Amino acid sequence: MRTIKRLNRLRYYFVSATSILLLAVIFNFSFSKTNGFLIFNQFHPTWLDIFFKYFTNLGDGLISILAAIALLLFQKRKKAMTVALAYIYSGLLVQLMKRIFHLPRPKYFFEQTLFHYTHFIEGLSTHNQNSFPSGHTASAFALATALVMIFKKKQISFYCLFLALSVGYSRIYLAQHFLVDVIFGAITGIICAIISYHQVYDLKIFKSAQIRKRYQQLKMANHHNSR
Repeated sequence: MRTIKRLNRLRYYFVSATSILLLAVIFNFSFSKTNGFLIFNQFHPTWLDIFFKYFTNLGDGLISILAAIALLLFQKRKKAMTVALAYIYSGLLVQLMKRIFHLPRPKYFFEQTLFHYTHFIEGLSTHNQNSFPSGHTASAFALATALVMIFKKKQISFYCLFLALSVGYSRIYLAQHFLVDVIFGAITGIICAIISYHQVYDLKIFKSAQIRKRYQQLKMANHHNSR
């Protein structure tokens, strides 16, 4: 199976991602929600506030859509479909979980627990609900994992993983999410990218559709010629 071979070949990316997420899980269980959040938010210079305010947009779904369009323009249809499906699946799954769990975001959580946290980034809107899981993190990891798998280049693994992790951290830094939201967002993105790759390259679901379309065209042509 092509997917299994690709996972083995890209062990660096997946082992690294898994190890970091496991450490994050251990950290999450070692501290309360508030204390864990504060540990990640000890360093807040103005320049980093401005940087993460814009950098976090790499986890916006628009980036995945643009990546898929760019691949289509270069006639990389399988690659484009893998990226698009990874984004669609992760987005749908995240929205489903948000509505099932309906957990409070940091600002509302602190208000409810009477904890005084003041470092909210100026000019950045904060929401109250649907914190779990992080949609930006899911999109970032879905795109990063899909790119690593479709391009078969170990060299880009580090950069893709670093950027995805940085997007996840930015969600905590900007007080949009807690660590647990980011952890499950990352897991969701990785799994959805693997499923998408498997569907496109192993199950060849879109190739089957093309074959059926071609078959129908030939059938209609034969019917026309037999008149």
